[in-house]
Amino acid sequence: MSETFEIARKNMVVNQLRPNKINEENILQIFENTPKENYLDISLGKNCYLDNNLDITDKRGYLKNLHLAQIIKYSKILPNDKVLHIGGLTGYFSALISSLCKELHVVEENRELFKLLEHNINNTDNTNISLFNHNLLDGLSDKAPFSLIIIDGPIFKITDKLKNQLAMNGGRLIYIKKIYDNLGKAYKIIRNEDLYSSEYLFDVMCSYQIQEQQEDFKF
Repeated sequence: MSETFEIARKNMVVNQLRPNKINEENILQIFENTPKENYLDISLGKNCYLDNNLDITDKRGYLKNLHLAQIIKYSKILPNDKVLHIGGLTGYFSALISSLCKELHVVEENRELFKLLEHNINNTDNTNISLFNHNLLDGLSDKAPFSLIIIDGPIFKITDKLKNQLAMNGGRLIYIKKIYDNLGKAYKIIRNEDLYSSEYLFDVMCSYQIQEQQEDFKF
């Protein structure tokens, strides 16, 4: 079975990532060398290298492999970066990120998922990951500032509380803005002092969300 998964990982890199402008060898290498199936139960693991989103709960899951690779590509993770990953799920994407940065802090609010996250990360050789079980969109203000914040679950709005946790000079934030039921758009925010620039990256087709939509107050 492990040989089958290894072949599927290599095929995923060749057929899903390379043809879609993921050319960075370090990114391709971490996808080929990180066994996604180890972070999932058997029912999900058998299909984890298909070109699909992977549902974990009713409203949350892993984006397709290409989108995860695109997030990492546009994040431009540096070896000395201190990174906050919001929405750890079962640990797979966190493990990918951790191999590229100096320090990774992961937040997961779902108690059952956090147990899986903790178990899966503890069974790896990663020594630069810290795990926190509390509200996702509060971030980790006591650990700030962060060079990079990644939110790979769609949200309706980025809060000032999260943006304020970015490093003042060039801190980056990658997130998926939920547009409507099955459409999101990935954006990159860069902070310079108290100014924030925003750049559109790519479209994301999924129904996930980690935040309830707030209705605007009406008089």
